[in-house]
Amino acid sequence: MKALIVIDVQHGLFTPLPRPASSLEVIRRINELTQRARLHRAPVIFVQHEANDGEYFRHGSEAWALDAGLLIGSADYFVRKTTPDSFLKTDLESVLVESGSSHLVVCGYATEFCIDTTVRRAAALGYDVTVVSDAHTTHDKAHADAAQIIAHHNATLPSIKSFGVNILAQESDAVEFVHV
Repeated sequence: MKALIVIDVQHGLFTPLPRPASSLEVIRRINELTQRARLHRAPVIFVQHEANDGEYFRHGSEAWALDAGLLIGSADYFVRKTTPDSFLKTDLESVLVESGSSHLVVCGYATEFCIDTTVRRAAALGYDVTVVSDAHTTHDKAHADAAQIIAHHNATLPSIKSFGVNILAQESDAVEFVHV
């Protein structure tokens, strides 16, 4: 079974200017993905970053809250994390085991940090992974703009074969949640 993992689409990352690249389009695609996942009874898991120190990403704060544009379902799961790795010191793996998920569909923020780290960790744990190529984003950086960073990861992650699982980059319209 596939599970959809939406990483760090939070008010404190998507609302302040400048916003992540194509943020409105990314949120629209994520909403389409979550609706399709729910239709096929695939788990939808929202992962939220929080800070252990300071106030900005404190659990329950405005910055920590999911972006207001996201469509949340009553049966969705929520995972709290403190590092770029959505598995490290979280209950993500227990949610995946409980739901019988063996293939993760990953989208959200930030491409070069939490998306990259979570995809690699999932593959190391034996999960097949689909990176939704048009539904993850980041901010421009001094060394590369967001489009370059996104394109690089869409090309690089699927080329990793050493984990022994499939990693695929696929546009959101092509992602299917049908059980086979």
